[in-house]
Order: sequence, then structure tokens, then C-alpha cells
Amino acid sequence: MQLELRHLQAVCQIAEAGSLGRAARRLGVSQPSLSAQLRRIERVTGGDLFVRSRTGTEPTPLGRFVLARARRVLSEMDALGTRARAVATDAPLRLGCILLVLVDGLLEQTGLSLSGQEITVDLEHSVTALTRMLGAGRYDAIVYGEVNDHEVPLPEGVLARTLIPEEPFSVRMPAHHPLAGRECIELADLADEAWMSLVEDDDGGPEAFAEACARAGFAPRLRHRIADRKMQYALIAGGRAVALSQPTAPGAEGTVIRPLVGAPLTGRIRLAWNGSAVPARQAELLYRAAVCAYLSNVDNNAFHRAWWDTHPELHPPYERHELQSSDT
Repeated sequence: MQLELRHLQAVCQIAEAGSLGRAARRLGVSQPSLSAQLRRIERVTGGDLFVRSRTGTEPTPLGRFVLARARRVLSEMDALGTRARAVATDAPLRLGCILLVLVDGLLEQTGLSLSGQEITVDLEHSVTALTRMLGAGRYDAIVYGEVNDHEVPLPEGVLARTLIPEEPFSVRMPAHHPLAGRECIELADLADEAWMSLVEDDDGGPEAFAEACARAGFAPRLRHRIADRKMQYALIAGGRAVALSQPTAPGAEGTVIRPLVGAPLTGRIRLAWNGSAVPARQAELLYRAAVCAYLSNVDNNAFHRAWWDTHPELHPPYERHELQSSDT
């Protein structure tokens, strides 16, 4: 076997994630598959690249040697992709997104705002993967989230702008749940529930959730990690789990969404783009399209509309009708 770029990326991801499990989730593969791939890579390099323990993985001396050169190679390839993208004048705009509520509306709004230009949209479950592919030139722009005070590091040459500076996370629960009739839910009252694990593990969400639960006096029982929304909603409707939810999420049969008292977790939504590939005018249109897509979901839940109206300082610097109008 010869080493390929994907092998170098896997080694770097294991080092950055600190564990095979987290690296596998970010790469979108199973942990056994990544472990098998690492063993094949180690056979080529001639020895163990990582020391594994209960706390995660640490590179060996050989691992540090391979990592240094892998990062150099990947950096050169990233630069090649970015420069080639800047030269191309008729290529489609490539947009990467985390599975946020605004994604569906964003597809429609970018079609309206960037009429005449081909647009491709891909969904990822890892912010790390998104930012790396943005830096490598595989995406021109990305839309992603951050939880509480977490800040996602961005590659060199990438520009970013906050779409929504703050939104309070809510909880989705079965409609027949004993607490479903309350207007607001205390996090501590959900101590005995089975929780859906957050799909993203590198946006600050898991750590913020664990800390919020600890302050409420319990450790959450994480039972399911499912990216498919329909499967999530079916499990919740069946009484098998509760889950954190964006307050703009739509309703689903058999479930209800309720705000959490004191907003123990908040999200932030951001747009980032490659400055050498996306002109300022195009970045502005993308920003307006994403904001408009978010605003179209504010009325999905009455409690969030009420919260939104009482926090004008968090509103984007454009009125909705301005975002929807043509600006040519």
C-alpha cells in the first residue's frame, strides 16, 4: 500500500481530535474502520504512530515525525486548491453547511440572490471537517454553529461574519411527556431522561451541555446519536428520548419544543468564506440570503418569536424586506 492524501488527513485528524472515536466522527467513518486504516498506515510507516490510553491518543516520536511532514504536504495541497480556484472564473459556488434549521431556506434564498450562478451545497457533521475543506479550497463558503463561548478556529485567508450572535437552545420532548404542558422547562427536571447525543462534537456543544447539566446537578444519559431528523423525531415521539433543539426548529408530529429556563446553552451562527475565491459582493449576497433563511423560521415557535422581539440588539443589520429585495 502507498500512502495517499486521505491517509495523511486521517493521521492529522486523529492527532487533532485526541481520540480515534472523535476523529472517526469528524471523518464520517466508523471507529473500527478508522482503526483498521491506522493499522495499515502504521505498517507502511514502520511503527506505531500513536499511544492509546483511557484519556485518548498521543503521537509517538515516529508519529510526530509523520505528522510534521503530513501537515506540510496537506498545506501545500490546500494552497494549490485555493490558488487554482481563484484562477477559475466560471466554476460553481460550493457551499458547505452543518445541519442547521436554516439550511432548507438557504437553498432557496441563495437561488434567488445568486441567480444565474450554479451553486452546490453539501452537509457535514463536523465543523472541523468544514473548516479544513474550506481552507483546502473544496468549499468556497461555509455556514456553521458555535455553542456558548466556543470559537471555531479558521484557516488562514478565511473571512467570517456572524449571522445570528445568539439563540437559546430549547428541548424537544414527546407530546405526552408529563412536562410538555409547561411553558418553560428546568434543565434539572430532565435529569432522568435519555438524551440524544449532539451530532456535532467539535462546536463546543458536548462540553457546554455537560457543564450545564453538571450545574443542574446531574450527568446526562446519552443514548442515541442520530443525524437523520426523521429518525430523531420518531424516537422522541415514541417516548424514548429528549433532545436539545434550535428554537427555530419546525414542529414534528408527536413532539413539542419548549424553552429552557435561564437559557443554559446558547448557539451562534456564522458564515465564513475564502477571501481569494469569493468576491466581497458575493459574500454580502450569501450573508443576506442566510439571514433571510433564518428569519423565515423565527415564527416556527411562538416562544422564540417572543424572545426574538425582546432582543433587538441581536437582530441582523437589515430588515427582512430589505434582505428579500433585489440589490442590483
